Amino acid sequence: MTVELQPGDMAPAFDLPTDGGGRVNLAGLKGKTVVLYLYPKDDTSGCTSEAQQFTTQAEDFRKIGAVIIGLSKDSVKSHDKFKAKYGLEVILASDESGALIEDLGSWVEKSMYGRKYMGIDRSTFLIDGEGVIRQVWRKVKVPGHAEQVLKAARALKA
Repeated sequence: MTVELQPGDMAPAFDLPTDGGGRVNLAGLKGKTVVLYLYPKDDTSGCTSEAQQFTTQAEDFRKIGAVIIGLSKDSVKSHDKFKAKYGLEVILASDESGALIEDLGSWVEKSMYGRKYMGIDRSTFLIDGEGVIRQVWRKVKVPGHAEQVLKAARALKA
């Protein structure tokens, strides 16, 4: 059973490949606010909408020194296509092994049409410059979510 991380917990360390052949690691983001949002699959309707909303708000996040990272089990190649297709302005990290997703408590049993399966719980973690989780959103509903997260990130900086 995975432990659900709560506000006040330290975020798990990570070092993952990203779109564009890059890498992102938590240690390298020290001093910055990190918005880590987990989503099930590149180029599906809800995930595309969420990525586009974070892209729309990207400049406002940058102004307060926040970095937005989308995380899924999709490959870097899939992320590159997804980012190019929609002109996304967020970092897309690939966790193909699912280790970080599990560490965050976001690999959960889901059910569709009565069939149970394991999948990513759409969730977002707001992490401060010291690596402490300040806010957690689970079972995220996409409409208006990016604005909610921006508001919380601004409050951290206040």
